[in-house]
Amino acid sequence: MKSSSGDYSGLARVYHALELLAFGRDLERARFTLMPTLATCQSILLIGEGDGRFLQRLLQLNSQARVDCIDLSPLMIARAAERIGDEAHRVRFQVGDIRQIELAANHYDAVVTCFVLDCFSTSDCATIIARIGAALKPNALWLWSDFALPSAGFQRWRARIWVAVLHLFFRWQTGQDVRELPPAESLITAAGFKPIAEATFQRGLLRSVVFSQPGSGTRSS
Repeated sequence: MKSSSGDYSGLARVYHALELLAFGRDLERARFTLMPTLATCQSILLIGEGDGRFLQRLLQLNSQARVDCIDLSPLMIARAAERIGDEAHRVRFQVGDIRQIELAANHYDAVVTCFVLDCFSTSDCATIIARIGAALKPNALWLWSDFALPSAGFQRWRARIWVAVLHLFFRWQTGQDVRELPPAESLITAAGFKPIAEATFQRGLLRSVVFSQPGSGTRSS
């Protein structure tokens, strides 16, 4: 399966090793550091999960959650399902493109997008954010982790180089045709979501933010 967001099936077995080689454990730290905010959520939408490391830990953290897990790669879905073993009854897996999959309105009380929105153009990213917003209940939380560009200085130039290298690599390996980082965090806040917690790694290259649904206030972790 190939789209402008890329086909990651060919990287399914080596994706974790590539992460470790490039960034050590910092991508995992970015994914996991704010996960406790999801401890009481009941219905969670997980987009672009990859090989199931986040999903496995989420199910361990939250024994009541039911999760809809969407990924473009059937091999990534298979690895995620294998990783969670007996907890698979709590997860509904779906292979497909988030731009096309139908999402039930007002259904989820949390959504997770870790290192996935960077795979889309700015216009596609805005469309996806609007679709996700319509699928969330009042008081919903949004856990977003991704690459980011610091505001200035050496850190910004370093991040620009890393992002350019990553885009070249994934264009070569997956056919992904995105060539710049979409302003996903700004687009989420422009849609009315309020940041309530955040963390930064790799000198600002990696960011994690938990947002709350417009007008919802905050949810305790």
